[in-house]
Parts: sequence; structure tokens; C-alpha cells
Amino acid sequence: MMHLAILGSTNGTDMQAIIDAIEAKQLDAKIEIVISNKADAHILERAVKHGIKNLYIDGSKKSREEYDELVMAELKKYPIDLILLIGYMRILSEPFVQAFPDQILNVHPSLLPAFAGGMDKNVHAQVLKSGAKNSGCSIHFVDEGVDTGKVLLQKKCKIEPGETVESLKNKVQKLEGEAFIEVIKMLANK
Repeated sequence: MMHLAILGSTNGTDMQAIIDAIEAKQLDAKIEIVISNKADAHILERAVKHGIKNLYIDGSKKSREEYDELVMAELKKYPIDLILLIGYMRILSEPFVQAFPDQILNVHPSLLPAFAGGMDKNVHAQVLKSGAKNSGCSIHFVDEGVDTGKVLLQKKCKIEPGETVESLKNKVQKLEGEAFIEVIKMLANK
């Protein structure tokens, strides 16, 4: 069984895909804790709904390192195999990344290295503006850079004529949940 921690700031759509796979016995994993830096993040409500321990940690008035120390202290209370960044709108500090080598996974809503460094709808807007024929998502290990860690899996989708930022986001988001589940399974079998 893979023991997961999730750090998120937004809706947690990808986490829901993981929860669904666990509940359907398609994924042998347990989400130990969900931590958010946003008190009103829907990811926390999803955790509550599914009986998953969750915690809001206020990051205002704290440096990146101070905040990450608080998060690390919480994570160390659990047997964590992987830390998943799901819509986590913070950049991790170097000490945090070094404390969990090859254990932190991020999903990026493009086919890295293309459009690295952007977030959410900005990435989809850039992809559409570029005239790319395909988009998708990348699951990668987190290192000290931004979207520079080793890519473990990419899933592609075709960009259709008339595609909007919202329609592309929905397509890519569906792929993200599938990609996370595949990567968790892949790492569990190592």
C-alpha cells in the first residue's frame, strides 16, 4: 500500500480521481493527510467528505522556509511514501525538497518542458496562443527548480478547432487524475 500526503490550494479535482480509484479498489493506497495553505480550499471539503485527515496551515506572515517547516513537521507524523502537489499554489523551499528526495510529485498542465513555470488557466491560454496541435499534462518529481524535475509520465490530448481555455482545462484535468493514478501504481511496483 502506498501512503500519500496531498498538498493543495484549490479544488482537488485530481485528488477526487485518486479517492475514487482507492474506493473502487483500483489503487492500493491511502491518503494519510491533506494540507492546504488556503482555509477555503475545496480540497479540504473533499477530504472531510471522505473522512481523510486534513489541515489548514496559515502561510501569511511566514517565510517560505518557516511555512515549509510547519508542513514538514505535520508530514513526519505519518508514514508517507509520496507527497502529491495538487493545485498547490506555493513553491517549495530547498530544505523541504531535500527532506523528501524522489517523493514529491507535481502535475503540470502542459507537456513539459513546454510552458514550464506557469499555473492553471495561464498555461492553457499560452498553449492556445502558441498554436500548438496538442496539449496534455506531465507528472514529474519536484526538485529545487520550478517544473524542472524528472518527468515520469505525460498524457496528451488533441487541441480541437474552437478550443477555449476552459474546455482545454477540462480535457487536461481529466488526464491529470489518470496520470497520477498510473504514476502511483508505477512507483508502488518499484
